[in-house]
Amino acid sequence: MPIIGIGTDIVEISRIAKMPDNTRERLAKRVLTLDEYERFVSMGLVSVNNATSYLAKRWAGKEATAKALGTGIASGVSFQHIEIITLASGEPKLILSSRALEIAQSKKAQYWHISLADEKRYATAFVTLS
Repeated sequence: MPIIGIGTDIVEISRIAKMPDNTRERLAKRVLTLDEYERFVSMGLVSVNNATSYLAKRWAGKEATAKALGTGIASGVSFQHIEIITLASGEPKLILSSRALEIAQSKKAQYWHISLADEKRYATAFVTLS
């Protein structure tokens, strides 16, 4: 199975942490799907740091996915067309819908994989389409 697309992205976590609450909230609503947003809010009740890292990883993951698709967040692809869930094993799973799925299928991609990581300062993502 040949690789059809590769994307990577990095987000400085402190960039999000330093945002005023209302700005961070607007970013979360723009970047996250409804399910992701609900998880983000529930995480914030327990730990603002964990919620901020969660948002940074999702943002990096969606940007990396859009790069792997070859569009960036453009050509009708929005953050809402890309969802990242976490399996019980802890493995992140990428779910594409709408225009993102159409583009992946038009490129004959059958599989999409994502890896997310974060450290104190940065959140990173790497995506492959095959």
